[in-house]
Amino acid sequence: MLPAVVFIVFLTIFFLATSIRVLNEYQRAVIFRLGRIIAAKGPGLIILIPIIDKMKKVDLRTITLDVPPQDIITKDNVSVKVSAVVYFRVLDPVAAVVEVVDFYFATSQLAQTTLRSVCGQAEMDTLLSERDQINSKIQNILDLDTEPWGVKVSKVEVKEIDLPDEMKRAMAKQAEAERERRSKIINAEGEFQAAEKLADAAKIIGKVPAALQLRYLQTLREVSAENNSTTLFPIPIDLFKPFMREAGQGDKDQG
Repeated sequence: MLPAVVFIVFLTIFFLATSIRVLNEYQRAVIFRLGRIIAAKGPGLIILIPIIDKMKKVDLRTITLDVPPQDIITKDNVSVKVSAVVYFRVLDPVAAVVEVVDFYFATSQLAQTTLRSVCGQAEMDTLLSERDQINSKIQNILDLDTEPWGVKVSKVEVKEIDLPDEMKRAMAKQAEAERERRSKIINAEGEFQAAEKLADAAKIIGKVPAALQLRYLQTLREVSAENNSTTLFPIPIDLFKPFMREAGQGDKDQG
């Protein structure tokens, strides 16, 4: 009688150990019964039939996939290395188990090939200045291709674009030339505006001669405020006109 009780107790413990599973909130269990899909169960406590049922756990949390640097030749024949990061999660556990052997590996390989394809169709300037469009395009392609696997790609970010040293030097020269061009344009615009203001001031002084005397006195005040030892006194050329006329008349008389 005692061996039978021990056997029953042992069989009960074995049944409970092999049939009871506890799943976390973010986990689902895809149940196979004699090789056929039953359902995706969880979270919480689930009971399996020993030997007959088999379980495959699937994590429903967002997965961060690091796409290693890819050697890419852009549309304008520039060799660059581009790396990215992909965020995705499983929406349909049954499809993630049945439709693909390893959804994580499959998504990783698809992300690498899509990154090379999309970046290879764009020019280098587009990669550097329009990353949002590149990210959106890659994300849409991945999301469409992984949908049959029950996978949702929520976001793609191009992480780093590694340019060759020659291209970095060329871009630095281009940026320097652009800054010099802008500096010359700003300087020319300043000179043009200053010339316009001087022309306007000359018109005003021409209409009101007293304004020239006021400007002369203001200049003297500015010069004296600098503690200079030398002071310049501009003399109007009109003071010399009588002498110039007399000199000219004398030359005519001698002639």
